[in-house]
Amino acid sequence: MEYRILGKTGLNISEISLGTWQVGGKWGSEFNFENAEKILNTAIDNGINFIDTADVYSDGLSEKTVGKVVRSRSEEVFIATKCGRFLDPHTNEAYTTAALRKFVEDSLSNLGVERIDLMQLHCPPTEVYYRPEIFGLFDDLIKEGKIRNYGVSVQKVEEALKAIEFEGVSAVQIVFNMFRQRPTELFFKEAKKKHVGIIARVPLASGLLTGKFSNSTTFKKDDHRFFNREGEVFDKGETFSGIDYHLGLQAVDELRQVFDENESLVHKALQWILTFNEVSCVIPGASSSEQLLSNIDTYKTKPITEGDLQKVKVIYEKYIKKEVHHLW
Repeated sequence: MEYRILGKTGLNISEISLGTWQVGGKWGSEFNFENAEKILNTAIDNGINFIDTADVYSDGLSEKTVGKVVRSRSEEVFIATKCGRFLDPHTNEAYTTAALRKFVEDSLSNLGVERIDLMQLHCPPTEVYYRPEIFGLFDDLIKEGKIRNYGVSVQKVEEALKAIEFEGVSAVQIVFNMFRQRPTELFFKEAKKKHVGIIARVPLASGLLTGKFSNSTTFKKDDHRFFNREGEVFDKGETFSGIDYHLGLQAVDELRQVFDENESLVHKALQWILTFNEVSCVIPGASSSEQLLSNIDTYKTKPITEGDLQKVKVIYEKYIKKEVHHLW
């Protein structure tokens, strides 16, 4: 495992870390404690020391399981969680310092820790990024010893740029993958200038970039890839990176031709992200320990080349850019 510094947090974290939405979220399966613990322990066994969760993942069960496993280990493992999505309605007006403070207290309880390494606002409405009192609350929570650092998980580049105007924001979690390249244009430069860590989420475009889907692939009704393709429940950009599924398959077919047929597209997709030194880590999910180990096997494959990068860019501009580049 290789490691990078997470911006101004100073935390030395694994380049390939673990996102737990897939462990405890809308992916078409019930939360399974035994499977979740196996995935988490396998991650730590293999050098992963940064785990991202959220209070809403399986209504707190993900946080509880992450906390239980991390507390049982001797290794130093950093926990990032998120808050805000429990607000209903999920509006700017619902974001109050009292509500957010309660969410932080609940996460501390779920995780069973005295201090959270990284607390993140969980994709709040854009207006929230213009409210200094919200960010001031997290400054207070650091002083109180309840959180170590804070950051944001964003939908849009514009939100990320606004968030890092607040000095206390130490990390930004953003959708970044072969099919979502806009963050490289301005945000990466500004984040580097301000020493803000970047956590790349949805790195495989909800599985599209695994190369394992086809026009005949079906998804369970409680999988967001079935019910949220047009943003019916939450932001469309979280599902297949906002790309029309069938258009995405066309782009994937061309991506396959860029690499050797015996190379995993998963590995190339993760390698592509890690070529950007502004990125602190990538957080692919895993629904099994085998899937997690496959992600880590990225290090065993031959590096992506400059020629490959140029071909990926051409495919993005041919199929994807006009559809999503301006939206997020």
